[in-house]
Amino acid sequence: MRLRKQGGFTLIEVLVALSIVGVALIAGFKATGALTLHAQRQSAQILGQLCAENALVSLRLLRQIPGIGETKQPCTQGGETLEVTQTVQTTPNPNFVRVDVQVSIAVGQTQEPVMRLSTLLGRN
Repeated sequence: MRLRKQGGFTLIEVLVALSIVGVALIAGFKATGALTLHAQRQSAQILGQLCAENALVSLRLLRQIPGIGETKQPCTQGGETLEVTQTVQTTPNPNFVRVDVQVSIAVGQTQEPVMRLSTLLGRN
């Protein structure tokens, strides 16, 4: 009597196939996570740039040199509340001041910097 070889997969072949599928799924999840993080970071940078430019434009519209020092104010853009820190410093030329604007976003309990712009303002 001759035994017929049954077709099918062995247990080892099934385990190898499952491990390959598992590695592919993990790689896909990591790629998706990286894309999501990149999109969030890009969105925060765009909103931060809007806040920083708004702060600098409002200083230019005042048509006077702001006082030396640091001020902080909230900026709401796109449903997010960012913190704008404006630092005004003197320059060697008394007709100009240096203005640095740093925008931060709250991540947990800390503020994470998003954007920083600097410019010189002169007397009009």
